[in-house]
Amino acid sequence: MTQAAAEHVLVTGGAGYIGSHTVIALVEAGRKPVIVDNLDNSCEEAVRRIEQIVGEKIPFFEVDIRDTNGLDEVYKQYPTITSVLHFAGLKAVGESGQIPLEYYNCNVAGSINLLQWCQKHNIHNFVFSSSATVYGDVTRFEGMIPIPEECPTGPTNPYGRTKMMIEDIIRDHVRANAPWNAAILRYFNPMGAHPSGLVGEDPLGIPNNLLPYLAQVAVGRREKLFVFGDDYPSRDGTPIRDYIHVCDLAAGHVAALEKLEAVDKERKQLPQGSPELKHGFSREWNLGTGHGSTVLEVVKAFSNAVGKDLPYEITGRRDGDVLDLTAKPGRANSELNWKAEKTLDESCSDLWRWTSENPYGYKKDRHDK
Repeated sequence: MTQAAAEHVLVTGGAGYIGSHTVIALVEAGRKPVIVDNLDNSCEEAVRRIEQIVGEKIPFFEVDIRDTNGLDEVYKQYPTITSVLHFAGLKAVGESGQIPLEYYNCNVAGSINLLQWCQKHNIHNFVFSSSATVYGDVTRFEGMIPIPEECPTGPTNPYGRTKMMIEDIIRDHVRANAPWNAAILRYFNPMGAHPSGLVGEDPLGIPNNLLPYLAQVAVGRREKLFVFGDDYPSRDGTPIRDYIHVCDLAAGHVAALEKLEAVDKERKQLPQGSPELKHGFSREWNLGTGHGSTVLEVVKAFSNAVGKDLPYEITGRRDGDVLDLTAKPGRANSELNWKAEKTLDESCSDLWRWTSENPYGYKKDRHDK
């Protein structure tokens, strides 16, 4: 058994949309994930579906990242945890403006507690699931689309500010603690589902994002899609976003973990007193395709996957929306040896497979009709 196979990777929020797909990618890469999730906006059925796909049992603990005692119990059972992939948190932009304190408590305070727990148990490799929302309205700058990592940040909502705060906290902590290595992954618009149709996005309530809402229109759970604004200076007047298949995104997290492990190995070979050993290592990477699609282009692509035109209505612009959020993924392409491979059409096909086979997600009783 190799060292990597013997070690465990803690995945917070591992029963959620991106976390669940990343757990699958970890197993496929020969890793041993341990899932921690409080199930606030996820479902334990997702863990059972993951196990069905990978063909092995995945350790799962219903624990909140703010619960230090609960995390300690996880470590007692799995003291071989050597790294953390951190997805846990609240993530709805609109909701964050309505209940900002809950977002700061869950996302920021939770992340601080998780970092302190890692410090206590000498876990020094940390991959953080951030977001392109930290960039805010990039159109305020010249030459920043597609968006590079060096673009100035300026989130425009509480959710984005929690992500930015966590990034700052991680960077400050890593700078002060030389053994630490951290990857900060900023990604854009995840979509799609696992090709098996067994695992996908299962939001509670009214979806906040385009694709899950459109998917519910396709199965009759919503009457029509509302397109917020058709007067943007784009190809068809609707906003442009970088849509990335969730499996590509999951692969990016595995690549980031491998990068941190390589950095750790290189640092351990440096002679004592080397300047590189004065501080830990942290780095930001954008995970995206580098190609933007308009809202109406996505509606057409998903309608083609479904086999019928899906109804939509143009309404006024939504507060906080911006023209273009397209990634410049060159840094991740070169430094992580990672690249998004799946097309928009593949993402739509996989999403429709998941939706048509699971019209009410993992459990019908979790949703109102």
